Amino acid sequence: MADVMETTASEPVEVPEEGVAPEGAEQTAGAEVVVEVPLSPYDLPGSWFVVHSYSGYENKVRANLHTRVKSMHLEDRIFDVAIAMEEVVEYKAGRKQTVERKKFPGYILVRMYMDDDTWYAVRNTPGVTGFVGSGTKPTPLSRREVERILGVAKAEDAKKEKPTFKPAWDVGETVRVVEGPFADFNGVIEEINVDQSKVRVLVDIFGRETPVELNFDQVVKY
Repeated sequence: MADVMETTASEPVEVPEEGVAPEGAEQTAGAEVVVEVPLSPYDLPGSWFVVHSYSGYENKVRANLHTRVKSMHLEDRIFDVAIAMEEVVEYKAGRKQTVERKKFPGYILVRMYMDDDTWYAVRNTPGVTGFVGSGTKPTPLSRREVERILGVAKAEDAKKEKPTFKPAWDVGETVRVVEGPFADFNGVIEEINVDQSKVRVLVDIFGRETPVELNFDQVVKY
């Protein structure tokens, strides 16, 4: 658990005038100050804690937390409120679409320095039911957990991970074929191959169940 450390100076500190560089610093005309952002969210100030809320109210709770942090002037100790999201591929009415869904419904991540004030502020925010962690004190997430949930930025432009496919139907469910030689036939799903985007359907042809391999976009929910 991280503590907030206050520093005091025995001598007054001179603050340079606006537009004037501190003594000993080099100035370059037109130069912009570049602030490097750590590749891992774990290396940002504070620690990441998980807060539990009512499922479906995550966005509302996040807004409540932002408002509470500002009203209690805790911006220097509570830095970020995040909802872990993931892209999921779905097939609806034979059409492929990518949608964003919450990875962990009912859970919110808060990056903060934990002390009595910040604990009280978060714990008593409307919609928050408590911190996640064993014992009486909340337990911060480890580096591995933070990077697994929030990901790690890469120095080079990397390709986005392929969205996770979530079928609109299950094995054993009846579907209708909408394209190909078996269009308008109904059948029961026998196997789903997510990697190849194919589904094997048992179609009743002349009184016999015949396995037919089809693409995801060739079937719809019956």
